Amino acid sequence: METIGSPLLWGAFAALVVIALLVDLVLMRHGGPHKVTFREAALWSVGWVALALAFNAGLWWYVTEQSGAIVGNRVGLEFLTGYLVEKSLAVDNIFVFLMLFTYFAVPEEQRQKVLIIGVLGAIVLRAGMIFLGAMLLAKFHWVLYVFGAFLLLTGIKMLWAAGKAPDLEKNPILRWLTGHLPMTRNYHGSALWISEGTRRRYTPLFIVIVMIGITDLIFAVDSIPAIFAITSDPFIVLTSNVFAVLGLRAMFFMLAGMADRFHLLPYGLALVLIFIGVKMLVIDIYKIPVLWSLAVVAVTIGATIVLSLARPPRPPVAE
Repeated sequence: METIGSPLLWGAFAALVVIALLVDLVLMRHGGPHKVTFREAALWSVGWVALALAFNAGLWWYVTEQSGAIVGNRVGLEFLTGYLVEKSLAVDNIFVFLMLFTYFAVPEEQRQKVLIIGVLGAIVLRAGMIFLGAMLLAKFHWVLYVFGAFLLLTGIKMLWAAGKAPDLEKNPILRWLTGHLPMTRNYHGSALWISEGTRRRYTPLFIVIVMIGITDLIFAVDSIPAIFAITSDPFIVLTSNVFAVLGLRAMFFMLAGMADRFHLLPYGLALVLIFIGVKMLVIDIYKIPVLWSLAVVAVTIGATIVLSLARPPRPPVAE
């Protein structure tokens, strides 16, 4: 398994992530649970993006000093492309999170707790899946074709489903949870369950956290193969993934009130997955340069955002 990740780089990355999470947790708890304003979320989002770009710049400088400009430029482009792909796919997580919060009427002040648990869970899940994927690719080259076919089919399925609101009432996991667990109808602060004598009853907040964790797992299955189309280096794969996930909470609060305005974005995400799937399937025939991949992802996502804002969704027709 070839990687640029030296013990120094792994240690610096781990320390940076731990410090960033601690700062985020401390500031999140400052003043107790509260509704996050758009301004607060926007500042945090800018901060997370700036941190990722600063890490990329530091990584580029270090690798350039150690291995030369050609390798440094390649690594810098791979990280930036992977980060953009994962950041774009993270928007789909936000749409699902918003749908869950709306369906369960999660109080504004409790959404921060759910999201930070979701972020931590996503980091752990992705780390495990990335190292497993890297080991498989190192031993079995044909796994790339499996990843490519999976992403192609996922992209086509997403393109077909774009514009259609998913029905949570029919979700089999949610139906099983609500049908088998003793639940309360009301929230009890940040409690996940309450005790009634010798019986435990779960609050809606517990169900939401479980569904967020399952959502993290499902999206990790989609996004991890996508970045392996950019690079097979587990250090770049993991770091770009983690930095994309770290800003998920802030991005949620920033976009929550504007989700309907980006109604064409799912089409863009679907096209990105289709492109990456095709790229993996033809990798032994023609290896698409990383710079081209970066351009395709940036233009596709940017175009769908601009078109969404230029052509607002049509209001529902009254029956």
